[in-house]
Amino acid sequence: MSERNLTLLTDLYELTMMQGYFHAKDANETVIFDAFYRTNPDGNGFAITAGLEQVVEYIENLHFDKEDIDYLRTTGLFGEDFLEYLSTFKFTGDIYAIPEGTVVFPREPLVKVIAPIMQAQLVETAILNIINHQSLIATKTSRIVHAARGDGVMEFGLRRAQGPDAGIYGARAAMIAGCIGTSNVLCGQMFDVPVKGTHAHSWIMSFPDELTAFRTYARLYPTACILLVDTYDTLNSGIPHAIQVFKEMRAEGIPLTFYGIRMDSGDLAYLSKEAKKMLDAEGFTDAVISASNDLDETLITSLKNQGATINSWGVGTNLITSKDCPSFGGVYKLAAIMDKKTGKFIPKIKLSENEEKITNPGNKTTYRIYGKDSHKVIADIICLVGETFNEDEPLLLFDPIATWKKTLLAPGTYTMRELPVQVFKDGECVYHSPKVMDIQKYCKEELNTLWDETKRLVNPHEVHVDLSKPLWDMKHALLDKYHFE
Repeated sequence: MSERNLTLLTDLYELTMMQGYFHAKDANETVIFDAFYRTNPDGNGFAITAGLEQVVEYIENLHFDKEDIDYLRTTGLFGEDFLEYLSTFKFTGDIYAIPEGTVVFPREPLVKVIAPIMQAQLVETAILNIINHQSLIATKTSRIVHAARGDGVMEFGLRRAQGPDAGIYGARAAMIAGCIGTSNVLCGQMFDVPVKGTHAHSWIMSFPDELTAFRTYARLYPTACILLVDTYDTLNSGIPHAIQVFKEMRAEGIPLTFYGIRMDSGDLAYLSKEAKKMLDAEGFTDAVISASNDLDETLITSLKNQGATINSWGVGTNLITSKDCPSFGGVYKLAAIMDKKTGKFIPKIKLSENEEKITNPGNKTTYRIYGKDSHKVIADIICLVGETFNEDEPLLLFDPIATWKKTLLAPGTYTMRELPVQVFKDGECVYHSPKVMDIQKYCKEELNTLWDETKRLVNPHEVHVDLSKPLWDMKHALLDKYHFE
């Protein structure tokens, strides 16, 4: 992505609005936009944010080439004065974001853009495209990894992804959320993550017989010998032939450092239990028993509950496409406009008959509140920038809708952490994105701050996202203002 100019990766109305701002008002008017989502995907108890590195690359490369200008001219929608402005366009604003791999919840600004209105408007579509996709796949992956209960999960979805970018960046997001490797070699090269794989049925079929195919593969890859056993007959042919090859390797003194079988069809619960008996009987008690075949968190949970002896999972289609929940639902809303006379932000609010679509106004940040002893998340609180909190004083939390629901945290029983960090300052990147495997480590630490009840796959406990009293007062003053007007 860093080598591509994605400036025109935008919706047409972003550009037509830009031209409108250019002619109708002060194009340098500073505004705040928030990118957030309203509902956790998959009915999950949380989401995992991902894609910030690609947002940084997009912003750093944001410019209109001559070819871009020439194309826009052909639409007949844009005047020469506006096109001339675009020819020298550069992002000069500030961006704050919650780092990748962080556990997040609905309505929290994942990305905050503070910039001249034309610039802030243009970047909407691409930011949402990047953050929505990778956060969706990261969240889906976290569910699958959770269902695997400590077993390794490999991302095998490239051939089923909706195009190259979805395959590459979906695999990246999957690694952030806990996969131990990906079959996607380009992803491995780009992001320095482990690549893994075995062989296809075609490998077996290309040889005169299954045993020859296994022996040949074992000679080529003795330290990573996972044999696909379901080409012909899993129990009567595949597993016995795999065991024969493992015996031959053992007899020749070849260390069996990483070896086992993979199954891609059939009754995986029954077959895995029978395979375990057969392998154990020959002394191969540490053999990997890997499975693939349209797996997801629901099927993995079912197989676990049936006593399947599978200890390695290759997950493809349902992970890389988030098949049962194909959209993250992130939105990008105007939150404030700067008053040039005072230099202060005037809060803006979007109203709706649907309560969940009413936005939170103003220049905001988010704090996470942890139990001091448990180190687990108690709640998040969205507040106005500049608000201060003292952990040695009591903290009153209240539900922003059902305000009678309150929790009083006693002094010294909680800690707080501000989630967003500054990414761009005056158009220059001031943030260094960690390597993917470092983000994965951070993500694991983040997941450990959640109670088990929040991580369960069905009917998870809701972590409350509250508003500070000043932000709540601001929001309701605006609601009253527009109601009475």
